Order: sequence, then C-alpha cells, then structure tokens
Amino acid sequence: MTGTQAAPAASTGSPRWLSGLVLGLAGLFYAYAVWNAVAHLVSMAQSGLTGLGWVILLFGVVFPALVFVFAYAIGKRRGAGALALVMLAGLGVVAVFWLSLIGYSILNMSDLVTVAL
Repeated sequence: MTGTQAAPAASTGSPRWLSGLVLGLAGLFYAYAVWNAVAHLVSMAQSGLTGLGWVILLFGVVFPALVFVFAYAIGKRRGAGALALVMLAGLGVVAVFWLSLIGYSILNMSDLVTVAL
C-alpha cells in the first residue's frame, strides 16, 4: 500500500429528486383521502351532527395526514423504492380506515346525526 487510499463506500440511497417525486405523488393520494373525508364531513354536517359525530368525522379528516407523517418518518432515511412501499402501505391503512368509517357512518347514522322533529 504505497500511498493509495481505499475508495469511499458508495451511497446506497436514491437521488433526492426521486425521493421527492415519490413523496409528492404519494402526497397527492393522501390529500385526496383528506378531501374525501372533508366532503363526507360537510355532507353529514348538513343534517346536524352530534358531538360523537363531530369527533369521529373530524378524526377521519386528520387520520390520513397522521399516517402520511408516520410513513414519511419511517421511510425518509431509505431509498426511493422503500419510501414508495412504505407510502403505499400507509395508503392501504388509510383505505381500510376510510371504508370502516363509511360503513360505521351508514350503519350508525342515528348516533352521528341529530334527528330533527
């Protein structure tokens, strides 16, 4: 070894623009979930919501944003492929939650909406 240095380890991460693209595209899908939850909240609020109705439907608005932040925290130090998989898994969780919320709001309408006489 006559004055040669070892080559630095190659970075295994993806380019920042690729991770940013994955994050931006996933953000659009999460924003769509928030938009649907807001639309559902507004349509239900026209009938008059109970306190429980406000809590449940407002949590439906906040939940996709929480999942997005959590998925970003898990995938931010990984490559673009792993970040995409984590964001996709988070979207799956949001979709299951959304279907559960819709089912609950249909089956338990009397608990969420005040009945006007």
